[in-house]
Amino acid sequence: MQKTYYDPADLKKFGKISEWNEELGSKFFDYYNSVFKEGKLSEREKSLIALAVAHTIQCPYCIDAYTGDGLQRGITKEEMIEALHVAAAIRGGASLVHGVQMMNKVNKLDG
Repeated sequence: MQKTYYDPADLKKFGKISEWNEELGSKFFDYYNSVFKEGKLSEREKSLIALAVAHTIQCPYCIDAYTGDGLQRGITKEEMIEALHVAAAIRGGASLVHGVQMMNKVNKLDG
């Protein structure tokens, strides 16, 4: 029995997702690969952004992939953890700012 719901070996199978719909799979991978090409942001910067987003959306495959990618691009563990804290701060702030909706509702009902 697997110890985790996510099988790390599945990450290597990602490219096979196109097998059941070649047209859409090809379009996705064309887009995906274009996004990560050098542009106004370097490939290194994009990898670090991807790692932070991966933690925010809690995708273990993405965390695995972009941790390895980042190391290959010379991103240090200190840079990775700082990016992770940025992601955590944004996620935490987003949760807290939604508290304003709760406050508004309480004020309306108490009003």
